Amino acid sequence: MVVGVVSRCRGVEGAARIVTRIALDARMTRRMSVGMRAYATELMERLPRVAPEYAYVPVGSGENFTWDEQVALPLALWRSRASLAHFMSLYVPVLRPVPFVLTIHDLIHLRLPALHRRRVGPYYATVIRHACARAARVITDDAATVEDLERFLGVPPRKVCVISLGVNERFFESCDPRPAPRPYLLYVGNHRPHKNLTTLFDAWSSLSERFPVDLYVTGPDDFAGALQARSSDRRRIVALGDLNDEQLRAAYAGARALVHPALCEGFGLPLLEAMAVGTPVVASAESTPGILAQSVLRFPARDARALQIALEDLLADEGLRSRLVNQGKMVARAWSWDRCARATANLYREVLEESR
Repeated sequence: MVVGVVSRCRGVEGAARIVTRIALDARMTRRMSVGMRAYATELMERLPRVAPEYAYVPVGSGENFTWDEQVALPLALWRSRASLAHFMSLYVPVLRPVPFVLTIHDLIHLRLPALHRRRVGPYYATVIRHACARAARVITDDAATVEDLERFLGVPPRKVCVISLGVNERFFESCDPRPAPRPYLLYVGNHRPHKNLTTLFDAWSSLSERFPVDLYVTGPDDFAGALQARSSDRRRIVALGDLNDEQLRAAYAGARALVHPALCEGFGLPLLEAMAVGTPVVASAESTPGILAQSVLRFPARDARALQIALEDLLADEGLRSRLVNQGKMVARAWSWDRCARATANLYREVLEESR
């Protein structure tokens, strides 16, 4: 990855002009989700191309809640001589020596506190609340999170900028579907409690015998024997392990549908990726971002019976499946990472103009 760090350039007359420097938090830590890492990676790669009016300075290394985050990162920001910094996740230093914008993808930890560790709440109430108060803007992925930011962290809606995520162009490329002995449904994501996989397992287990359909889930088999207990000779649940991008595209391409049952979600990149590949999406209403809602077959998150009915409708009705595929592809093409990067750079400009 090449990111510009030049602070001066030559104009038409040969005179040097100052180029505004934007510091980008380049850390990829273990606490960051796959979606957080994708967001940071895509922005750092695309901003220099789609918004070359700025010079981008990547800063930061090491893990969260360490010396690197709380001391080395603020020093790197100060030395960068940047006019603005962008923290691309909620893991921020307490001291922030330059004006900044902050991305908060979701507030799942605060909406569902019983499913997370108790120490998470105090971190949000102190470090994150203070960072939101000091930030020039708070970026989030979906309009639904704007209300959460105000409710839980006191962020006024006028301070929040909604910038939807995008899909990488490689998901539009044709690929061979994953070989499989039977048709299968696919879940893509981690196995944390808020992903609500028990509802998915219950709905899949209850499918009519007319549908001998397997269920594939990404990630390891860490379900303590539940996958084997629910499987039979006619259909089974398979843990695929970690997949690279090529394997993931093939898994999407071979699936009868992507199923996303989460109790809540920030944006849900797998939904957009599946649409780009041409796979219909069945998702809980609570986990579907607004821009995708009309292209998703939705159900109430905790209602296994409603999910079962939705899956049976989709498996039995090729017309419904075709409509969802066509609508999904159309929507996916409208939401690119280049668009996300350009909108982010426009926000930088707005903040910089206000500061002047």
